[in-house]
Amino acid sequence: MPMKTIENNSKTARLEARVTAEEKKLFQHAAALQGRSLTEFLVSCAHDVARKTVREHEIMELSAKDRKAFVSSLLKPPAPGRRLKKAARRYKDTMWI
Repeated sequence: MPMKTIENNSKTARLEARVTAEEKKLFQHAAALQGRSLTEFLVSCAHDVARKTVREHEIMELSAKDRKAFVSSLLKPPAPGRRLKKAARRYKDTMWI
């Protein structure tokens, strides 16, 4: 019977940041309102913003007009031009296809 692998999610990495006294008070107040420790609050907020930032940069959202143009170009691509045909022939000759 195969043994289950236990994933180690221990938190060993450390982050430090310098903030103003006013920022710290604000963060502490917000954490208290959510019933969290300051660390839990800051890590959660940083995690959420980081994931959102990565998602926004990795996912391209197109307008309806752009989606139609994109799909249309996939379904009905333009005929290859002279230069593309020449490059394809050169590739085939070089690669012995």
